[in-house]
Amino acid sequence: MIQVHGLELSLEATGAEFNAMKIADTAEMSKVDGDGVELLKETNEEIKPCWTKPSPKVQQSNGFVTLSLTIGPEYHTSQIADAVVIARYLGATLVLPEIRGNELGKMRKFEDMYDVEKFTSSLNGVVKVVHKLPDEWTAKKPAVIRVPNRVTEEFILETIQPIFQTNSYLRLAIIFSSVSLKPKGTNNKDLDSTACHAMFSGLKLKPEYSEVSKQMLDRLKELSKKSDGKVLAVDMRTDLLGKKICKTSGGARRKGCYNPQEVLNFLKKVGFAANTTIYLTETWWHKGLNNLKKAFPNTYTKDDIMPTENKGEFLNSGDSDLSRALDLEICSKSDIFVPAIAGMFYGHVTGKRIASGLTQILVPAPMASASSQASDFISTYISKKSHFAYSCYC
Repeated sequence: MIQVHGLELSLEATGAEFNAMKIADTAEMSKVDGDGVELLKETNEEIKPCWTKPSPKVQQSNGFVTLSLTIGPEYHTSQIADAVVIARYLGATLVLPEIRGNELGKMRKFEDMYDVEKFTSSLNGVVKVVHKLPDEWTAKKPAVIRVPNRVTEEFILETIQPIFQTNSYLRLAIIFSSVSLKPKGTNNKDLDSTACHAMFSGLKLKPEYSEVSKQMLDRLKELSKKSDGKVLAVDMRTDLLGKKICKTSGGARRKGCYNPQEVLNFLKKVGFAANTTIYLTETWWHKGLNNLKKAFPNTYTKDDIMPTENKGEFLNSGDSDLSRALDLEICSKSDIFVPAIAGMFYGHVTGKRIASGLTQILVPAPMASASSQASDFISTYISKKSHFAYSCYC
């Protein structure tokens, strides 16, 4: 279990399918014929949205919907999407959420992390958005509603709407206790379009933070020119391997959690060259990564490639949300992505990559054989189109 702000999440509940992490000789792994790593250079998809921006709704607001963005940036987009869907369905005004960081007591305004102008303009005509609750409403007590992630029309109609009719000031708590990232369309095309639009069009890092991630990715691409010109990003969290999120009740490590040595073995067996440029989502270098560096000398952490003038804010402040937001950006735009930890980060990055046509996602396996090819380990989110992003992009 992982506990954040009193909310415990098991690895199964963090939003990623575990069957996407099974080894290659199971039915859940895709077998793709080809020439190993070389094949991956040509597997990106031509993709386009299957939805259009929801038609404008011009009406007097019936009330207000508020929420906090919590747990981490990989959860924020899903939380926003649920809030937008609910606000549009109810005809309510959405109040810009504040952000509660992973560190106790850490709070920031929405605009301190995200591009508020981009967000509000993207929702123009979809829902009304205000920066803060009107003064005359601040003394009122909101109705707090626990909302399961990827809220359904049925839940809104049967649970939320009756409460809203008696108290038009709602405080949402988006819950991830049991979640699937599988596609699930509804008969309400407006609701589906609203969810897709909110998920993929609205939430962007503020420009100065996006620029930092761009500089880091540009640096990696420049370094990769000495080899094959490709950047491989690995979501590696050695800090989680010994924690409950990666442990079964018996103390064994869960499937979907891989240590640096296992990742090293996997990359070598599927044919990545020693000069491959690799980005690790680790913040600092530590001795547990040394063997990986010996095998793949062009391996870097955030500390290695981040501009010096930004390290104080992103690395030395103890603010994990900011550094994790950079990881999301880089892993979503790298040539190849390898998730060494199952969870919502893997699921969120996959969704963004599907939307961009960057479907080169390889899932490690502890028993990859010497004859294994990289294409044997394409994520089942991609090979089986089992990610909800495929209900928004086709």
